[in-house]
Amino acid sequence: MKNSLVSVIIPTKNSERTIGKCLQSIKKQSYAKVEIIVVDNNSTDKTKDVSRKYTKLVFNKGPERSAQRNFGALKSKGKYVLFIDSDMVLSEAVVADCIRLAEDSKVYKVLGGIIIPEESFGEGFWAKCKALERSFYVGVDWIEAARFFSKKIFIQLKGYDEKQTGTEDFDLPQRIKEKLGENSISRIKSFIYHDEGMLSLGYTLRKKFYYEKTASVYLARKSNATYFKKQSNIIERYKLFFSSPLRLFSNPLIGVGMLFMKTSEFLVGGIGYFLKQT
Repeated sequence: MKNSLVSVIIPTKNSERTIGKCLQSIKKQSYAKVEIIVVDNNSTDKTKDVSRKYTKLVFNKGPERSAQRNFGALKSKGKYVLFIDSDMVLSEAVVADCIRLAEDSKVYKVLGGIIIPEESFGEGFWAKCKALERSFYVGVDWIEAARFFSKKIFIQLKGYDEKQTGTEDFDLPQRIKEKLGENSISRIKSFIYHDEGMLSLGYTLRKKFYYEKTASVYLARKSNATYFKKQSNIIERYKLFFSSPLRLFSNPLIGVGMLFMKTSEFLVGGIGYFLKQT
């Protein structure tokens, strides 16, 4: 394995509850050559103070996470960039597995991005529903999005689209595929764990409504149209969930709750999308 530097970039905003565990998981990576870059968006809590215990590279930038991520990439010195959220915890081999794949002599010349599977955890009923939902997405290309990139390719494509919030995660890998081919996005098996905290249904619905406001920008790019048809189709999502009924209803109450939550998200997201068009 080569000794290439990996820049891990974390956008934050009032992330005091989770940022310490996030940064600690980066420090514990089995691959040592990593720099940590935190790009904060005017937090009013102790996010910056906690972050400075782990890295000197703490900046302030807004207004949204796409701009924060792009800013972090420009400040980075790594050959590769890995973007994670402040409520995520990396398993110890994530960076090592990404490097091993990225610098495999058989694939590295065309590799533009790497998908890292995710699991959710948290407290309360709705967090359990979210964890169940996310368990269906592992290995599903039209839902999972790449987080680890060749910095050269990232810069060439001008990074994340700063006009998007939420959909930018899907947009960038699609642009990479358009430039380098379908096989330019690969995946590893090590997991990222997403800390949902004490999740509420209201929070998930507000988040979905907010993200859908920029969905039209995502849809406007032809390379995204095929993915969007599946991502925005509730029937496709139900087909995925019911493909494993034993998992879906291993706890019937959680299964029904997850279906209710996802249906509500689709309804609220649709309202947000159409309001933006009027």
